[in-house]
Amino acid sequence: MSNFRNLLIWQKSMVLVTKIYTVTNNFPKEEVFGLTSQIKKSAISIPSNIAEGLGRESSKEFLRFLKISIGSLFELQTQLEIAKNIIYLDEETFNNLYEDTREC
Repeated sequence: MSNFRNLLIWQKSMVLVTKIYTVTNNFPKEEVFGLTSQIKKSAISIPSNIAEGLGRESSKEFLRFLKISIGSLFELQTQLEIAKNIIYLDEETFNNLYEDTREC
């Protein structure tokens, strides 16, 4: 069985999740079940689907789960843009997180 922890993309997406959790701690408390929750779910979904796909031990299944991860990544980019637009994220924080998502 392959080890998903050895995948660079899994490692980078785990770092991204940690950054997302840190940044969203500063969001307004009334957003805890709204945008904050959505951002966290999208971020968590990226490494989770990579790990699940690799665990399927089939190239076809792994590719399918990678595509799901990419969808979650696009969701996250959109949600970060919304957070920037409503001034929950400053420009520098947004740019750093967005660059991290592009790297993934």
